[in-house]
Amino acid sequence: MSSLLYRLGRYAVRRRIAMLLAWLAVLAAVGGMAGLLGRSFDDAFTLPGTESQAALDSLSRTFPEVSGSAARIIVVAPDGESVRGPAVRDAVEDGVERIDDLDLVKSVASPYDKNIDGAIADDDSAAIVSVQLEGAAATIPEHIREALRHEADAIAAAVPGSTTSIGGEVFSENIPKLTITEAIGVVIALIVLFFTLGSLRAAGMPLLTALLGVGITMALIFAATGLGTVSSTTPMLALMLGLAVGIDYALFILARHRDQLSSGMSVEESIARSVATAGSAVVFAGITVMIALIGLAVAQIPFLTVMGVAAAVGVAIAVAVALTLLPALVGFAGEALRPKPRKPRRNKAPRAERIPLGTRWVRLVTKIPVITVVIVIAGLGVMSIPAKDLRLALPSDGAGAPGAPARVTYDLISDHFGPGHNGPLIVSTTIVTSDDPLGVMDGIADELRELPGVAEIPLATPNQNAEVGIVQVIPETAPDSDETKDLVLRIRALKDHFEEEYGVTIAVTGYTAVAIDVSDRLGNALLPFGVLVVGLSLVLLTIVFRSIAVPIKATVGYLLSVGASFGATAAVFHWGWLSGPLNVHQTGPVISFLPIILMGILFGLAMDYEVFLVSRIREDYVHGGDARAAIGTGFSASAKVVTAAAVIMFAVFAAFVPEGEGAIKAIAFGLAVGVFVDAFLVRMTLVPAVLALLGNAAWWLPRWLERRLPTFDVEGEGLAHQLALADWPAPGDDHLVYAEGVRVGGESVSVAVRPGDVLIMDGPDETGRRALLLTLAGRMRLTEGLVKVAGLVLPSQAGELRSRTAVVAGDWDAEAIDEAVRSRASLIFVDGEGTAAGRDRLAEQVDALRELGRALVWSAPDRDRIEPVVGGPYNFLTLGRVNELADVHHG
Repeated sequence: MSSLLYRLGRYAVRRRIAMLLAWLAVLAAVGGMAGLLGRSFDDAFTLPGTESQAALDSLSRTFPEVSGSAARIIVVAPDGESVRGPAVRDAVEDGVERIDDLDLVKSVASPYDKNIDGAIADDDSAAIVSVQLEGAAATIPEHIREALRHEADAIAAAVPGSTTSIGGEVFSENIPKLTITEAIGVVIALIVLFFTLGSLRAAGMPLLTALLGVGITMALIFAATGLGTVSSTTPMLALMLGLAVGIDYALFILARHRDQLSSGMSVEESIARSVATAGSAVVFAGITVMIALIGLAVAQIPFLTVMGVAAAVGVAIAVAVALTLLPALVGFAGEALRPKPRKPRRNKAPRAERIPLGTRWVRLVTKIPVITVVIVIAGLGVMSIPAKDLRLALPSDGAGAPGAPARVTYDLISDHFGPGHNGPLIVSTTIVTSDDPLGVMDGIADELRELPGVAEIPLATPNQNAEVGIVQVIPETAPDSDETKDLVLRIRALKDHFEEEYGVTIAVTGYTAVAIDVSDRLGNALLPFGVLVVGLSLVLLTIVFRSIAVPIKATVGYLLSVGASFGATAAVFHWGWLSGPLNVHQTGPVISFLPIILMGILFGLAMDYEVFLVSRIREDYVHGGDARAAIGTGFSASAKVVTAAAVIMFAVFAAFVPEGEGAIKAIAFGLAVGVFVDAFLVRMTLVPAVLALLGNAAWWLPRWLERRLPTFDVEGEGLAHQLALADWPAPGDDHLVYAEGVRVGGESVSVAVRPGDVLIMDGPDETGRRALLLTLAGRMRLTEGLVKVAGLVLPSQAGELRSRTAVVAGDWDAEAIDEAVRSRASLIFVDGEGTAAGRDRLAEQVDALRELGRALVWSAPDRDRIEPVVGGPYNFLTLGRVNELADVHHG
């Protein structure tokens, strides 16, 4: 990884004009796609595979009168008057006739219709006009909405003193909007970047790259609205996350570049190494965030899967921009980013060396680590207590901003009719086999009226063909209340009874029932998603840190951060703490997908801070061997950048809280709290204290597990090794293979092969011969020694080496030899004696290989049997005794 990124960074700075133009072209292209394909957002939540969704889909075919989207106009009579009075009634019925003539209007229900109950308040103070339109809410054109608003206003104008308000799902769309408040987070990020990097020019680059990445992401999301259903929460979440990670990822790379420039490194080399080292950590961090976001598909809810994928695409773009466009911009700046050396103080006594804040902090928290651990865990445990009261539901109009038309309508209906009228339930029945469909509908309606929690049954009717019937049930409580959920469960519990009594099947549906089913599925998905995230973190961190204790500690810290985030969210949005300063309009349930979103995003961000902080500690431990000292030096070296990254991310998320709407406000608040807790209380306080308690045991890993784990070089150690051997064994050396100190069995083996050479490895140690051959060919991992093959250093460049070498093994024949020769590999490795035909073909090719400067390495048990095949001078290496550099033997 680090070698690939090293080349990518060097390429980006050398082709910086082309790189910049390429990204601008991408932005223009996706912007054009958004303009051509973009449609409106759709907040209609669907849940395939549930009773409520199946019933809703069935009704759209069998009972089209109740399908589509709905709008509701509430008419409030003047004070002291009745909506049954002639003035109000005439105005309402005239309005109903005009609305019925509008395009896309399928039906209008007058509150005075004798077949409709419950459309007039018990005290005659208000009436509801229900309008059913064709198509989903997102497809209703704005001119139709405007016409409906006009008719509602016309009714109020016809009766002085009356009030009308229009709402319903057609007017419940929350188109994402940005305010000046969100810009405050960007300004704070710029200030933090300036103080961290010490240069305004450098501080502007992460902002520029993050904004370009966010622009591309947003354009892709708007284009996707023309291809499928995208909720209005999706772009805001992608914007929030894309800004945060885009700035942070660029900061990590740029900070490393500035440090290397200050040590005297050339601009191009510094950019390449920054992308290779800090960029490797960025790739790892980005992958963890993306996996967690795509993991939201575990819930099997389409709108949530789309949301996760969109946010993951935004993170992927942020990573790509940081690895390619940022190096190009840094290349344009050149020497201007090199920190200026400090001028010596004149005629002043030398000042005592100032201890950095990070060093003082890590000394404090590790002085008596057990006290730090107890305080942090106890404090986060207390913060998590309110989480037990966290209630989940899909958003209703009652959670909208005060004064918004949908919220006004919701409140007026609640005041005059009761909260249940804002979330009616629909009980559908299949009555095609019944001899008395009207009697069945009346019987079901009568029984439902007797259920606790039912306010009224305004409608119970079959469709025109008497195949399907619906019963509208008005709960006594609000759509997002636990009591309404209990009512849905009570009705569903009567399925067997109704089938036995009436011979019909029922299903509970409607927006409220779908919302309840969505919340239930999300709640059920939390545990498997949590297991996925926790398991993933343990595996990934074990690979990165080669430790058992560090991944467990990191995972426990993540769970503490999640608990504290949930607790703080419940305290504000349910208990009402700080609801005024945070501009929380109404306390109650939070959006159903908030917990799973927070868990996914916080997992990725927690892994970011863990990797950037602990990898530096591990690096110092590996080089120095003193676990306690490594905590201090590693923490001090990385604390400044991690602190800046956390402050930036906190500022970006927090800026979406004051003016944020609905789901975004709660998600932004939870993420802001989670980032603060995880970065400052867990990673920068709890982590060093736990590492100090564990000492050397923190870095223990069983040997059997070490051998089986893949390697992910986050800190670029492989690149450092590769660069250190760039001129080894000598500048301009032409060896195709040069190896020293390679351990084979109990022997330390050295090998040298030049272009045109043939090396025969023989001896009784067949396992050792095969292992050495496959190691030199890049097929087995080098564990000890220095090896350079075809100019590539092992083990860091083993992947690239595999494409430059050919291996012939097993019972090989002439065709296998021909294929290896055709591959143009500079080195051909042969294992075993092969078939007679294969040896004959190899004998024909050896001289040609020599002339072309290619080399042959052949492992076989008996050198004497294969000497005739070689037919010329060769080197030999006999395994089974200690050998120095292989001598030339003329066969």
